[in-house]
Amino acid sequence: MDILSQDIMYLQGVGPRKKEILSRELGIRTYRDLLEYFPYKYVDRTKVYLISELSPDMPFVQIKGRIIRFEETETGKRRKRVIAHFTDGHGICDLVWFNGTKYVYQNYQLNREYVVFGKPGVFNGRIQFSHPDIDDAAQLQLNDMGMQPFYITTEKMKKAGITSRAVEKLTKTLIGKLSEPLEETLPPFITSHLHLISRDAALRKIHYPRSVDDTQRARVRLKFEELFYVQLNILRYASDHRRKYRGYIFNRIGAQFNWFYTHNLPFELTGAQKRVMHEIRADMAGGRQMNRLLQGDVGSGKTLVALMSMLIAIDNGYQACMMAPTEILAEQHLQTLRNFLKGMNLRIELLTGIIKGKRRREVLDGLMDGSIHIVVGTHALLEDKVQFHRLGMAVVDEQHRFGVAQRARLWGKSENPPHILVMTATPIPRTLAMTIYGDLDVSVIDELPPGRKPIQTLHKYDDQMPSLYNGIRQQIHLGRQVYIVYPLIKESERMDLKNLEDGFAALCDIFPEFRLSKVHGKMKDKEKEAEMQKFVSGQTQILVATTVIEVGVNVPNASVMVILDAQRFGLSQLHQLRGRVGRGADQSYCILVTSHRLTKETSRRIDIMCETNDGFEIAEADLKLRGPGDLEGTQQSGIAFDLKIADIARDGQIVQMAREEAQKIIDDDPDCRKSEYSLLWNRLKTLRKTNIDWASIS
Repeated sequence: MDILSQDIMYLQGVGPRKKEILSRELGIRTYRDLLEYFPYKYVDRTKVYLISELSPDMPFVQIKGRIIRFEETETGKRRKRVIAHFTDGHGICDLVWFNGTKYVYQNYQLNREYVVFGKPGVFNGRIQFSHPDIDDAAQLQLNDMGMQPFYITTEKMKKAGITSRAVEKLTKTLIGKLSEPLEETLPPFITSHLHLISRDAALRKIHYPRSVDDTQRARVRLKFEELFYVQLNILRYASDHRRKYRGYIFNRIGAQFNWFYTHNLPFELTGAQKRVMHEIRADMAGGRQMNRLLQGDVGSGKTLVALMSMLIAIDNGYQACMMAPTEILAEQHLQTLRNFLKGMNLRIELLTGIIKGKRRREVLDGLMDGSIHIVVGTHALLEDKVQFHRLGMAVVDEQHRFGVAQRARLWGKSENPPHILVMTATPIPRTLAMTIYGDLDVSVIDELPPGRKPIQTLHKYDDQMPSLYNGIRQQIHLGRQVYIVYPLIKESERMDLKNLEDGFAALCDIFPEFRLSKVHGKMKDKEKEAEMQKFVSGQTQILVATTVIEVGVNVPNASVMVILDAQRFGLSQLHQLRGRVGRGADQSYCILVTSHRLTKETSRRIDIMCETNDGFEIAEADLKLRGPGDLEGTQQSGIAFDLKIADIARDGQIVQMAREEAQKIIDDDPDCRKSEYSLLWNRLKTLRKTNIDWASIS
């Protein structure tokens, strides 16, 4: 039996009780789990400070000296504080334990030399260490200690005596048992080419480094390995899928495309739009199914690019469809496409849940006989009854609302899978896109059409509401419309919903001269659509809503977005909400309203929103502040982030390096059969059986 598969209970110092806590709190059940539970920081234990050098703003330090006197003080309810006065001959400091009388006297003696390690503070003008680590100096070789690792532990673990130091000792015991070198998991042609240390050296150095260089080299090796196998898995799946599914060859640019480009194009394409069209045209003419993610902020011209792609399919004798997440968004896409295609002899129809009876039959027949060139719809397009004459192109709006499985259902609508263009206004950092959408090529529209005014974002405090209401009145009197958004966060949904209901009633009293609509996710779809439609048509001037409008309607007349309790939203979510305004020619505003009490991180989020309108800059900042698991949209995508050491936000270079190496392997061995890569394919099979949710990233 592999020693690393051994139950953690049998490691010296663990036992049944600690095993249960380690398993429940950290998922550590075997020797391997402990070995792969990595430190989050290190402290240099080779340096000894003099007490006279210490100050309370220093991090963890160590000193060497003797206890010269013990002192006790009462702290109430039969509790005592024990103070040991400690000297190194250059100064005196205090070591303090709260209610630790018995433990202190059993373990420490006067005038014996100790090494004390801890965070210095100050009390009554004297340096003090609370509950420090203390070792007998005679048994401690300081020069051999190197960098001390620190491990994240929970409160429940600490109560059971499993501190960071305890985890360190368990890891040291385990490494002492590993007499043989650990099995290598990367072949020499990768490790030597990239100057990576061995897996055995990395796992030993990560827990017990002698220098900063040791920690860096160990971390790079382990991060690369983790990201490499994630990328190899994703690319293996994408390669297999593409070889299995040949794409239609659309190499003709014909009458419909050329007429549109010459007569109907509303403005000259931006450089970014032209670049993306070149990428899409190359895909569609290449003979393999296009699977492309098109990213771009609200208003960057994604729909125009999608339409031109659909016209290529039509010119080659095929139909196209566009799928949107809501009925109202589908209707707006339909109207946008019809406006673009005015005067052209093309039939465009809508298929959603509200299209029923004779009208529905006509649409289904038109799709079957090929007389409909473009259909715009919702999930209704995925129903078995919907059959196409020749579906060659599918555009999916807001990818994270659908997912891979639903995307795949479109493939069954055609002899060969149609080319797929996935659009999203949620900017996704490149490193994250490579990991989440590994089966998709990524295109980015990173410039706005000329003449659009940037949205002005302002931060207001909740005691400035009266002046904010006056500003809203002025905008409505100018003929504009206003969104007012309340948070609806799952943890406190009931309370939030009450806040929205109460807030709506209060706003009706504050603005008796205006008409208000109200929308939230708990309403029935029909009721919600009706309220939204009132706002779209201009019947109501103010829409009071939750984040259900985040991916939603296009109301060019809406020029103000007020977000209440803005501190409760993530950066990407705030940016998405802001994108609901700024769609017309008028100057638009986004007002972020918070209380005065903000954490440092929340203040930074608000500042970033006020400083930039660049969605990609915001997405990068959000990824760094919150981590990939929290990013809006990624959780719905079905990707599990079970990375033990790599950090998608901060390890972009290593992600890129891992992807390039994985791509080389896939290009050389697409069938995963060559003997020189057997180590990699066997390792991938092993990883897919572990607790990492590999199935969700394939």
